[in-house]
Amino acid sequence: MFLIDTSVWIFALKKQYHPTIKERVEVVLTEGDVAINGIIELELLMGTKTAKEYTRLKSRLDGLHYIESSRSLWDNASRLAFELRNGGINVPQTDILIAAAAIDEGAVLIHADSHFDLIAGYEGLKPGLKVESLISYVNKLSHKR
Repeated sequence: MFLIDTSVWIFALKKQYHPTIKERVEVVLTEGDVAINGIIELELLMGTKTAKEYTRLKSRLDGLHYIESSRSLWDNASRLAFELRNGGINVPQTDILIAAAAIDEGAVLIHADSHFDLIAGYEGLKPGLKVESLISYVNKLSHKR
């Protein structure tokens, strides 16, 4: 299973999309089991410009596996935040919640956000966060501008 972070969706959904990222998302959507959670859905839908765009995107997202925000997920996210902070890693709470959801589901988190690489690299996590980082593609794009 894959959980695609907002940091990747925004590059795949843009009119001026990033071709490598869009292609990767399309492959994962075609071949894999893709999940979403509430915070990613919220971030994506709040960025829509019109009611039509909102409805179209919401319909597409509704077709993905939904990771519920259960008490257990919040407990795991809280523990993860505690462990990371005590390990000297400070990342946004939204990223902690997304990482906890991926860990709980055993999903690979596809992202373009360096915070997730910090979380994945933290040795104290058992089980750890599995990631597929697309940051290098975003960096190549920004260097071309």
